[in-house]
Amino acid sequence: MMDASEPITASISRWAAGLEFEQLAPGAVYQAKRFLLDALGCAFGGYDQHDVQIYLDLMREVAGSGDVTVIGSGQKVDALSGALANALMIRVLDFNDIYWKQDPSHPSDIIPAAIACCERRNVDGKELIVAMVLGYEFAMRLSEAAFPGIRERGWHHATLTALAAPIAAGRALRLDAQRMQHAIGISGSHMATVSGVVAGKLSMMKNTVDPLAAHSGVLAALLAERGYTGPEGVIDGKEGLVHALGPQWRLSVLTDGLGESWRIEQCGMKAFPTEALTHTPLSAVLELVKTHDLTPERIAKVQVRTLARAVDILADPTKYDPRTKETADHSLPYCIAAAIVDRQLTPAQFAQEKIENPSIRAQLGKVEVVADDEIERVFPDLQRAAVAIVTTDGDRYDKLLDYPKGDFRNPLSDEELEQKFDALAGALLSARAREELKHAVWQLDHLQSVSTLMDLCKTDRQPSDESR
Repeated sequence: MMDASEPITASISRWAAGLEFEQLAPGAVYQAKRFLLDALGCAFGGYDQHDVQIYLDLMREVAGSGDVTVIGSGQKVDALSGALANALMIRVLDFNDIYWKQDPSHPSDIIPAAIACCERRNVDGKELIVAMVLGYEFAMRLSEAAFPGIRERGWHHATLTALAAPIAAGRALRLDAQRMQHAIGISGSHMATVSGVVAGKLSMMKNTVDPLAAHSGVLAALLAERGYTGPEGVIDGKEGLVHALGPQWRLSVLTDGLGESWRIEQCGMKAFPTEALTHTPLSAVLELVKTHDLTPERIAKVQVRTLARAVDILADPTKYDPRTKETADHSLPYCIAAAIVDRQLTPAQFAQEKIENPSIRAQLGKVEVVADDEIERVFPDLQRAAVAIVTTDGDRYDKLLDYPKGDFRNPLSDEELEQKFDALAGALLSARAREELKHAVWQLDHLQSVSTLMDLCKTDRQPSDESR
């Protein structure tokens, strides 16, 4: 697949531009529907978040008219504004999908780029599935290609999303291989994102950089459609990504075996609206607390053994005193404390009154997070974490888990996925509207227009309406 005499974006673009629905495996089509339903649920859940409302307020001032549907309001806007709005809604709760190899990836951040370009062209559901599968394929392959991951070098994975998004958007626009290659260059050459957005005390940008990368992919594809050019060697050319970020890359990962299997079948979903490395320890803590009926008063200490990067990201001093949702959902001590008190971890546990709740805050100091070399050795093949809970009367309960609920090896069932969707979408969609939308997603490959799907994404009730 790869020709050493040309930039790798040429090989990628030829394959992506030529991919047709009939070449996809049934499992890839099925997973595309599942991840679309999950993403739409996350978007409805995120609609009323403060950062989303800030952007929607700005969008009402600056957006142009167009064919792209804004989830929730149903407003029709230009492709760029719609893609960013919908991507921010999907991302803002930190509840959408997760893939983690050398770098993490949330490929569903790219779905709105594909939707926007499909609506702009008024194409059918099969075209959206192809664009989605491509977005997942390259977002996930890019996260495997750098050793160590680019976060270890100070760069956020949105840097890689900016290279995958124009592939999904470009295929939705039916760009030829040359224009798609330019789209990758346009987007990838200006979207490097520092990992400081997820370090220490977090801001609203934590959930915004990937949506901005999706927005960049749409912009790049629209420019390339008109003949705009970008650097063809943006990944492996002179002073490209490989040169700039160094030191070791295995670029063959980006092209080896394309079409023989599908990365989307290996992506995971989130059972908790939190940073991905919290999920295995949280699964273990909740199992121990529920199995042994451990009340907060009985728990003296919770020790978590995990990866060194998890200690760095999730348990630095700011994470023992979270004051915002963005810091709390990246704080392993807070997530465990809330799980101990409420015996669940949903978006409700990240409301401001919960973050300030004295009962939850009293548990923070009980949580110890330490790095474990053995766990480091088995990552990323295993998402292992070890949890020990010690009680005030000296009892000890241990749990070792290799991967959390939602991992593709321990997936959410379709029923569990629909339950997650209903819980997230219930404030904006009536039961009837939710059923219609779920049916449309499961029948996506039979829909004549993506806009038919998106027209079902308009709220038919107000958040204060208690009817279902």
